[in-house]
Amino acid sequence: MLQNIRDNSQSWIAKTIVGLIVVLMAFTGFEAIVNSGSNRNNAALVNGAEITLDQLTQAADMQRRQLQQQLGKDFDASLLDDKLLRESALKGLIDRQLLLQGAADAGFAFSDAAIDQLILLTPEFQVDGQFNADRFDQVIRQMGFDRLRFRQMLREEMLIGQLRAGLAGSAFVTDAEIKAFARLDRQTRDFAYLTVVADRAAVSVSDEQVESFYKEHEARFMTPEQVTLEYVELKKDAFFDQVDVNEDDLQALYQKEIANLAEQRQAAHILVEVNAEQDEAKARTKIEQLAERIAKGEDFAALARDFSADTGSAAEGGDLGFAGPGVYDPAFEEALYGLQLQEVSAPVRTEFGFHLIKLLGVQAPEVPAFAELREKLERELKTQQVEQRFVEAVKQLEDSAFEASDLHQPAQEMDLAVLSVGPFGREGGEGLAANRQVVQAAFSAELLEDGANSSAIELDPSTVVVVRVKQHLKPQPQALVDVQLEIRQQLEAEQAAKQAEELAGQQLEALRKGFTSQDQAQAWTILEAAGRAQEGVAPAILQAVFRMQRPQSPEQPVFTQVALSNGDQVLVRLNGVNDDQGELQPQELAMYRQFLASRVGQEDFAAYRRQLQASAEIERF
Repeated sequence: MLQNIRDNSQSWIAKTIVGLIVVLMAFTGFEAIVNSGSNRNNAALVNGAEITLDQLTQAADMQRRQLQQQLGKDFDASLLDDKLLRESALKGLIDRQLLLQGAADAGFAFSDAAIDQLILLTPEFQVDGQFNADRFDQVIRQMGFDRLRFRQMLREEMLIGQLRAGLAGSAFVTDAEIKAFARLDRQTRDFAYLTVVADRAAVSVSDEQVESFYKEHEARFMTPEQVTLEYVELKKDAFFDQVDVNEDDLQALYQKEIANLAEQRQAAHILVEVNAEQDEAKARTKIEQLAERIAKGEDFAALARDFSADTGSAAEGGDLGFAGPGVYDPAFEEALYGLQLQEVSAPVRTEFGFHLIKLLGVQAPEVPAFAELREKLERELKTQQVEQRFVEAVKQLEDSAFEASDLHQPAQEMDLAVLSVGPFGREGGEGLAANRQVVQAAFSAELLEDGANSSAIELDPSTVVVVRVKQHLKPQPQALVDVQLEIRQQLEAEQAAKQAEELAGQQLEALRKGFTSQDQAQAWTILEAAGRAQEGVAPAILQAVFRMQRPQSPEQPVFTQVALSNGDQVLVRLNGVNDDQGELQPQELAMYRQFLASRVGQEDFAAYRRQLQASAEIERF
């Protein structure tokens, strides 16, 4: 199994874990230690398995972070409905739990050794092509995990992936189904079409019609409700020049920094499993025999290739590559860090079986000089102080704004400028008015009706504002003269579209009675052997063409009428249908088989999920 992971490091397994890192998965969320006790701590029970409130909170946070990562600077937390977010997260957790239960019932498993190997081979955790424990910790911390919870999450993702792949891999299609699908996919059609243009120049809209429409729809023609805001802005960067660091603190942080540098060790091992076919005693005897052979001078790598149960590393002579502390099983790690270079350990028992471990290499960490890190350390210490100053300043601004009748007093107290933005409506505007939290605050009853200052609004992690409504512009009816052009254009478009529809309908009726007009024939756009993805033809026309009934003969074409989004009408004449009679080449047959089997596999997996949901006992709290 581990060899498959190594061989397919660019396949679905690698893509799955990289996807976990780059795009935080929507269904992720769990705790390694499940809270016990009453259902007050639970969000749901799935066939008796608990989904805790902590799990739900973490899953909702994951979804929020996923959206933030996808949207970047366009992310606006105020647009999120927390209730809907938690409902979506709970649905995902329930679905995940059902799939994990299904994987367990089906006998799927993913061992700790496989997870170790997968982590070591993941490029996101590597520096210069080698696994780096610090990089690993940094990445999973950004995802909100510690090592234990990340490994558990990764195990669950692999189990679900195995289940999905197992179901998808069992899907098949017959040759008859493939040929039928290919015949439809490769079918072409001979057709022609004639566009009846919705000509706005051919219609006339009177002033009376415009005025009548205006009176009937007066509520549509109101000026937007708008506000102008005053605001004060507090930026974290402004505090950097106000803080200093001393040499003692820098030295202390430097010592802490270099203390975290971990030694990397290159291990090789031979694994003898304890399983149903080989009990504890037999496994111990076998590993001791191998230890004796190594002690007598036989090559460790050769024995690993011949006898190790870890096929992933056996092919490499047992070589596991370089790794730091915290990657391997504790007993394995303790033995590894007790070895001298090229020394082989005594048999070590882990949950997988017995190991012989050889230390192949040691990479001592490079300790940078204090001068090299000084700038970085100063920035870290300043950042810590600035963070504290900023938090205190935000609290001060919020308290001062709450007590003040306007923004001038808090601005004066904190040496800030009172700025303004607007007018803008409920849809927002530019600059500060593009932030949804600001817009929501501006149009809240507290600011509009009570004339209050807002609470502190976080625009980004480094910027906070407090806003106040300076001017409220209520909706007013727009004068007819200001909207008559808009009304006239709308009425012209509607009348032109209706006129085109009626004209096309008349022509269609005439065509169905017998197409004889030579003049009309010259205006048709003719296409022969057009496929379903024919370029230069509107999708609506193609969809209509491939839905039309097959004509009985070229002399008896079939007609239909299609409306386009711009109001134009299109008359379509289907002259013939060309069924592909050619034999499928082996490569084409394989392509169609893969496509159809994949689609069937997806349908099977979806049906399996529905079956799990239908038969499950699910209780939400």
